[in-house]
Parts: sequence; structure tokens; C-alpha cells
Amino acid sequence: MSAPKSEPPAPPESDAVVEMRGIEKVFATPVLRGVDLTLRAGEVHALAGGNGAGKSTLMKILQGVHRPDTGTITVGGRAVSFGSTGDAEAAGIGMVFQEFSLVPTLTVARNVWLNHEPTRFGIIDDRTMVRRAGEILAGMGVDLDPTAEVRTLATGYWQLTEIAKALALDAKVLIMDEPTASLTKSESEALFALIERLKARGVSIVYISHRMEEIYRICDRITVLRDGGVVLTAPVAELSPERIVEAIVGRRMENTLEWQERAGAAPGGEPLLEVRNLTAASGITDLSFSLRAGEILGLAGLMGSGRTELARLLFGIDRPSAGQILLRGEPAGITNPKIAIAKGIALVPEDRRQQGLVLEHTVRDNLLLPALGGLRRGGLVDDRRGDGLVERIIDRLKIQVSSPAWPVRLLSGGNQQKVVIGKWLVREPDVLILDEPTAGVDIGTKTEIIQRIRELADAGTAVIVISSELAELLAVSDRVLVLRHGAVTADLDRREIADEEALQLAIQGV
Repeated sequence: MSAPKSEPPAPPESDAVVEMRGIEKVFATPVLRGVDLTLRAGEVHALAGGNGAGKSTLMKILQGVHRPDTGTITVGGRAVSFGSTGDAEAAGIGMVFQEFSLVPTLTVARNVWLNHEPTRFGIIDDRTMVRRAGEILAGMGVDLDPTAEVRTLATGYWQLTEIAKALALDAKVLIMDEPTASLTKSESEALFALIERLKARGVSIVYISHRMEEIYRICDRITVLRDGGVVLTAPVAELSPERIVEAIVGRRMENTLEWQERAGAAPGGEPLLEVRNLTAASGITDLSFSLRAGEILGLAGLMGSGRTELARLLFGIDRPSAGQILLRGEPAGITNPKIAIAKGIALVPEDRRQQGLVLEHTVRDNLLLPALGGLRRGGLVDDRRGDGLVERIIDRLKIQVSSPAWPVRLLSGGNQQKVVIGKWLVREPDVLILDEPTAGVDIGTKTEIIQRIRELADAGTAVIVISSELAELLAVSDRVLVLRHGAVTADLDRREIADEEALQLAIQGV
């Protein structure tokens, strides 16, 4: 496919704080092709596009992580050439990366001020550091202890710490890469309020997001990239959602997130998975439910409601203190993930990079990792059979990769997520648990993943989907469990849920 033609360079704008002109970048293949982007003072500029379109690479060039092969960058009317992130920070540019850059063993305050610690008489002033970190978090509307170690926090709080870290540098330009991917609705609202305050102070924000409602909620203009080139730049108010989606995917898309009633979800039949009075130190309390083969069960709830904690118990990462997990009416005896896998249970974790992939290994190795035991012949791995499996999974999930021998870290976020899902399809699990399966993926990939989930359930797999995106949860689920404080507060047939607002009220306990 030929690259889309970039729009002609715009004339200099008097209120432009950043101008990027003719930016090109090649890694193994061309990633950016003559990209132009203008950021005005005090605006929120959405940067959209499919996974692999070049969004993150363009912003990493602006942040000094990469250098452009061709093109110019002007900040505040002055031509710049950033050789490092320190150079960009000195020019007033901060970035909240989609992939976390925190040190898990350090406190929130230490991470917020990492490499910029306040000192007193040449010694790090911990008291001042904690106080100032607390002030930033309070200004964000976040109730988070700055002395807490990051590794003890849920993923959403990692994201909030990343944002606080960028704000600590008093950036005049702030780049946010999927900042709400791990946030609850209330935390996202607090972030949007924070963005409005930053705009009022004249801070300019580049906002990378796949969520259309957020783009319309907070963004002034939008630039869409496809295949490394600009295909659209315009005020958001002048565009319909359909026009933006069409620009992103390159084709018209209809009914992408509409619920489809499925024959396999009809009531009846014996449960494949049963959970009886499950209790655990992680916060699960007397939790019970059942799941039939071919059924898609959605788990809804606020952060800390017990959704991920339940998934960890079912997969044997954590151990319950009371209760039972049964498979086909018999005690499952799951005490570790190895046993869970042998029993036919698979987990796609919330954090694909930290928990779902071996980043330095190839796409092939990651896809085959759970299936190596079944590929052995005479003590050796049957490479020919393995190659065949990899080829089928790549084709089935439409994983965009030039070669299975590529390191998986070089793939876009959406294609990495397909690899995490694909590696379990090799084993054909009976129960597939997906924790935030479409976090940080574009609308086209999201639609593909939802369709694959339906196909798996149609083939008899019992599926549990955890998602903070209610539209996605309603699109894919046959039934929805609402969790609060580690317990089930509602078990809803999808046909009983009128819309997102009705589900949100159930989550809030209204």
C-alpha cells in the first residue's frame, strides 16, 4: 500500500508553540513520511491513527527519544535539534508515555522527582519531595499516598504517577499517550478537569487517544496519521466521528461496537466453570458465579473492585483462603499458573509488556511459548510444526509483522496485544480470561479483537472479559457481573442493560 500524501506545509502560525515540518523516520521500514504538525498555544491537539501509524514515534522525536532522519522542528519560534530527552525537557516539553517509565521499587514521590530531586545542603530532601509530590497529586484531584511504593499500586495509579511526573517539570508542552487507558471513569474525569486547568494556564497538549468520546470532550483540533503520513488535520468540531474513523482505518466502518445476540449464549446447559464463596487476602469476599461453555461473561466495576484480583485467583497466581473453583463440576485444584494452563485456563493480563510478553524475544518465540511442551518430538522442538502454527495465528489475527523473527518489542501496541492473545489460541483453552484486552489499541484493531472473542465463544470457549470501557463490555458480553469491594453486586443478562448509563449506575450502586 502506498503511503498517503501529507498535506502541504502550513504557513507559520503566530500562536504556534511547536511546528514539525517534513518529519521522516525509518527503522527497519519507513515509519514517518514527510509529516507536518502544528501545535498552538493553549490547545489540546488530538493525534490519532491506527496502531503502527507513527503517532508514538512522532512524539518520541519531539521528546528527544529519537532523532528525525529528515525534517525540522521549531519550538517557540526557535529551531531545535534534540539529542536527548533532557534537551526536550529543558525546552519545556514533557511526555507521558504509554509504556510506563517508572521504577516499581521506588515511592510515588521518588518517581515523580526522579533525576530532579529537591536537595538541601547537597542531600536529597525527602520531606520536601513528598510534600511537593502530594501537592501535584492533589492538584490533579488524585487521592494517592506519595510515600507508597509504586509496585504496590494498581495499574491505573501507575498512569497517574506518570502524569504527575511530567507535570513536576512545569512543562509548557505536554504529550499524553493514551493517558486514560488504565483509569476509571472518575479518575478520567479528574484528568479532564486537570487538562482544562492546564489549558487555561496556556499549556499546550498533544493528546494521543483511540477513544472518540475523549477526543470530542477535550480536544480542539485533530491530526490523523495513516501509514506514516498525515491524512487529515482539522478542528474536531467540524468532523463527524464517522469521518475520523474513516480517516484512521482508510475505509468506512459501520456497526463496529453494536451488541450481537449469540445463539451460544442462550440459557441452559451445565456450567463449565463454577466459583463458590471464593475469599482471598487480595480483597475477594464470598464471591460466587458460574460460566458455561460458549458464553462471554463481562466483569464490570471500579478500580479496586476485585476484577483483576479474581482473574489472578482463577489463573492460580494468587491462592484463595476459602471457597472453591470447579471445572465441569469437579474441584479444579489450581494452586499455580502451570496447573491452570494444564486444566485449560488461559489469562491475557492487563499489562501486556510487563506480564504478557518477553519483549526481547521474537514474535515466533512469544507465540509458541505456552505450546512448547506439545511441540516436542524426541526431546526436541518440532520447528516445522511450530512455524505452521505461528503462520496460522498471524494470519488469523492479522498481526502486522514483516517476519515472525522480529523482536516483539518492535511491534505497535495493537499488534503486541494480538500476540498476547494469539499465544493462547495455540493451546485452544477451555476458559479464556482477558483483562483489558483492547487497552491502547485503535478502533480497527479493537473491532478485530472483539470479533475474535465472539468467534472463540462460538467455537465453545468460555470467555471472561474485564474492561473499563463500558461500550466495549456491552458490545461483547452475553452477561455482565458487577463487582464492588470484591463481591458480586449484580448479575445482569445483557438484554436487561439498556445502555452505558444503566451499566454505570449499576457499577456505582445507584
